[in-house]
Amino acid sequence: MVMEWDRLLNAGCLCRPEYEHKAERPFYQQDYDRILFSEPFRRLAQKTQVHPLYDNDHVHHRMIHSMETSSVGRSLGMEVGQRLVDLGRLREGQQYQMAGVVQAACLVHDIGNPPFGHSGEESIGEWFSKQFQSGTGLAGGIPTEHRAEFAAFEGNAQGFRIVSRLEHAQRAGGMRLSYATIGAFAKYPCTAEAKAASTESYVGLKKFGVFHGEQALFAEAVEALGLPQEGTGDTRWWRRHPLAFLVEASDDICYRILDIEDAATVGDLDRDTVTDLLEQITGKPNDPGASEMSVKDRVGMLRAIAIGSSIQAAVEAFMENYDAIMLGEFNDGLMEVSAKADAFKQLKDLSNARIFVARRKTELEVLGRQVLHNVLDHFHDLFVDLRACNWDQARFLQEHGYWAKLIRAVDLDLRGVVDDYSAAHALGDFASGMTDRYAVHVRDMITGAHRG
Repeated sequence: MVMEWDRLLNAGCLCRPEYEHKAERPFYQQDYDRILFSEPFRRLAQKTQVHPLYDNDHVHHRMIHSMETSSVGRSLGMEVGQRLVDLGRLREGQQYQMAGVVQAACLVHDIGNPPFGHSGEESIGEWFSKQFQSGTGLAGGIPTEHRAEFAAFEGNAQGFRIVSRLEHAQRAGGMRLSYATIGAFAKYPCTAEAKAASTESYVGLKKFGVFHGEQALFAEAVEALGLPQEGTGDTRWWRRHPLAFLVEASDDICYRILDIEDAATVGDLDRDTVTDLLEQITGKPNDPGASEMSVKDRVGMLRAIAIGSSIQAAVEAFMENYDAIMLGEFNDGLMEVSAKADAFKQLKDLSNARIFVARRKTELEVLGRQVLHNVLDHFHDLFVDLRACNWDQARFLQEHGYWAKLIRAVDLDLRGVVDDYSAAHALGDFASGMTDRYAVHVRDMITGAHRG
């Protein structure tokens, strides 16, 4: 089944499909604004991109990375959209919708990431895995088929939970983003249960992007978009929205290129090495003044050129694979099949060999793991005591004065906690929602190390 752009750019809002947008404020602009002004997005300014707890103001954090990715995504969406208009495959005006949707989806793509970067995801998953091994506490009451949601904690699924349920939790649909932006955001359009059940090797099944508790909300969006469905019931999953490939490429471009620039800033790589790598993407600039630049300025110039040339490579890759993408059959990343594939592989290999194993980064990842495990251990006891009160929060607060104080101290959200599954997600919400520094603050407070 060939997907159709009129459905893929559906402006309907989650849980409010009949909402009428004003002509002067298109749906994608509303999505962008709702994301930008949300508290979860604001917290990204204090969350690790690659280098945890860094004091250097020029090192990327999650918010800056998201905004830069958003800028690249807008360019990608506009260029692909104009190509499609010129070919008669998109109606005039829809290229602006495409650019706006990709821009909004890029802005929100990391909103579910926990503190301490990807090592934070691993630490949370590791903690839950140990709980399942012991079978005590909340773990014993969580169905086996849902345990992978916690043991392989996934920021993509947490992101959809935030935008569809947690933010503006008093109303159905949360932020009520448009179906189009939700589709473009959904890099992995499946639950953990569906991922485990499928035998197909598909790029959208490498991880999972939806928790079981939000499956119905996700199904509303993707069915409105007309994404091809595979499987049935709780093990159903969907083919990617075509714009999800542009969001993924925007992310790849930004973190591959800008991570090595950060590595030069903090001293993990020398600038000459970074210059050589960027020239693998750009070629040597034909600029007579380039040789007179400082190495720092030259890296900055090459970074800008590399991003521009990578955008063009991603556009060409999308157009070359357009038919397969629209059929839901494309099974790769755009940068992996682009003209810049070899250069991006070199960037990836260098990051794995030099950046991700740098000593300071490793030390802070160990610290982050201990911080998160301390916090999860302590707050897990709170939820166990809540369960002992049959999830009656009024009784719980009356019987447990210390927990009542802690809830006030950290503004812990207990809405919707009615069983072990929802309690475990509330625990995950709290741990993953913290910023790097706030996680350390909470750890110090509950262990008595806090100095005010």
